[in-house]
Amino acid sequence: MKIKRIIKLVSCILAFAPIPICAQEHAEVDIHARYTKVVPDNTKVYESKRPPVEERLFVSDAIEKKIKEVQKLLQNTKLSTLNTKRLAWMFANCFPNTLETTVHYRELDGEDDTFVYTGDIPAMWLRDSGAQVWPYVQFANQDVKLQKMIRGVILRQFKCINIDPYANAFNDGPTGAGWQKDGTRMRPEVFERKYEIDSLCYPIRLAYMYWLVTGDISIFGDIWKAAIVNVLRTFREQQRKEGVGSYRFLRETNRMFDTVGWDGYGAPVKPVGLIASMFRPSDDATILPFLVPSNFMAVTSLRKAAKILREVNHEDDLAMQCETLAQEVHDALMKYAVVEHPKYGKIYAYEVDGFGNHLLMDDANVPSLLGLAYMGDVPVDDPIYQNTRRFVWSEDNPTFFRGKAGEGVGGPHIGYDMVWPMSIMMKAFTSQDDDEIRECMEMLMRTDAGTGFIHESFDKNDATHYTRPWFAWQNTLFGELVLLLIEKGILK
Repeated sequence: MKIKRIIKLVSCILAFAPIPICAQEHAEVDIHARYTKVVPDNTKVYESKRPPVEERLFVSDAIEKKIKEVQKLLQNTKLSTLNTKRLAWMFANCFPNTLETTVHYRELDGEDDTFVYTGDIPAMWLRDSGAQVWPYVQFANQDVKLQKMIRGVILRQFKCINIDPYANAFNDGPTGAGWQKDGTRMRPEVFERKYEIDSLCYPIRLAYMYWLVTGDISIFGDIWKAAIVNVLRTFREQQRKEGVGSYRFLRETNRMFDTVGWDGYGAPVKPVGLIASMFRPSDDATILPFLVPSNFMAVTSLRKAAKILREVNHEDDLAMQCETLAQEVHDALMKYAVVEHPKYGKIYAYEVDGFGNHLLMDDANVPSLLGLAYMGDVPVDDPIYQNTRRFVWSEDNPTFFRGKAGEGVGGPHIGYDMVWPMSIMMKAFTSQDDDEIRECMEMLMRTDAGTGFIHESFDKNDATHYTRPWFAWQNTLFGELVLLLIEKGILK
């Protein structure tokens, strides 16, 4: 890559502004070139790291009000183990980050339409965008503008699914940006076509919660029903009962996890009712195609879709199809995804193939095994989940790293010794121990490298060595966690 191009990319990232750079340039960036080394500069004076008001892409009165409430509460709170002033500063930086730096709202043909960047890549991931705006849904009834923005995200996601249910990331129109040279059926609207189960689940999760909070059924029209038909068709095809299906993916790359083996179709599976996923939520290729956390998410998402279809659309047949598939996948999970571990007892495997082979690990990206209870895909008191949770947060898990700076789960996306703060947040979200939660919060606060933001990953021994200084999903997730802890009375 030319020096000028590298400088241009870094400048855009550090500016925390919309990136007018050609997306294909991002597609050519080596993921391991995104490491950053900084010297902490905010350890005494907590200056706001939010963009200037005039540069913020979207402002919500309800969110601004909540930020002030939380800051006041935390700054007047004295907890022996937490620097609450620093926590208040980080919350104010992180919670509105998605709104201020990634949300592009407008009306298109008289309808709400919202295109959401992941942060440092000017494309819209179905998973990331759904997760990024998720914590704002609870405030939708307090701010009409915010409600319209979230509504626009949901409608845009349905449209994306109908463009290509096998794609994970989309362009803002048929621009032809992204990974157009991949060996798969690319369209100009598609930025990347890595098929991931969770990409089809996050939009359902978001729409369902939006409906419960607002009661707005206007999003469940023909585009919604077409999207569900596409989801069902894709999931059934990827149960592999009639062969490998239509999806194939190949990429010329020096990263094995960026392409799919077995001539682009993935490793063989035995059709036992589970759904194959060629990629994980990390956008890394699966090793065994039945990705367990994503299959759990498929079960709950299909059941949510069924409830909407039955109560709003009165589409009993389509609802029944969702429920039947959900039950089939659930039963297969109970039969093929539970493994007897010599130390932890019955635990959930991360990936299986139906032949009896299984992969015992976890990945930080959600849905993950650790995040199953956070997502509501299994009860937090499920004994198998609790055994799995202990396994994941241990050195018996090959993707768990512990060092001087912190500890947590990583994965092959970044590599050895790189802890993802998302895993620390998942541990806090799913914890039933106040002391454990405070330990997680302390770790999150001391591994921001003095920036006031949550990064993609950090070196277990040196938190100033981290990846992606602008990663909106993790920032907003941190804000969600703080609000939950306040609601639970742990921060008061």
